[in-house]
Amino acid sequence: MLAEVSRREPDADRARAELAQQTRVGEALVRGLVRAQLALALRLSLVVLIGLGGLPWLFAIAPSVGRVTVFGINLPWLLLGLVSFPFLIAVGWAYVWLAERNEQDFTDLVQRPER
Repeated sequence: MLAEVSRREPDADRARAELAQQTRVGEALVRGLVRAQLALALRLSLVVLIGLGGLPWLFAIAPSVGRVTVFGINLPWLLLGLVSFPFLIAVGWAYVWLAERNEQDFTDLVQRPER
């Protein structure tokens, strides 16, 4: 047990030290994580923009779709008033899951021993 404590991964320690000391390598690693998170946020923002922002375009281009009723409720009200909330929750859940995966990949990269 004591042998395990004394035996540490020097490469992983070096990567953590570069992050802590904010060297060029550490800054590049953090910048890569920030870019990945920003790209994820922009992609999912585009999904929301197309998903919700495209509905008014659909109703303007095809007015007959806007006059459809489902269970006595007009389709635009149903989509924008009821279906939009589960859609936004699903996109939010996907963002959190994918952002955590990005962070886990970053942590694995920092702790990975070099060869």
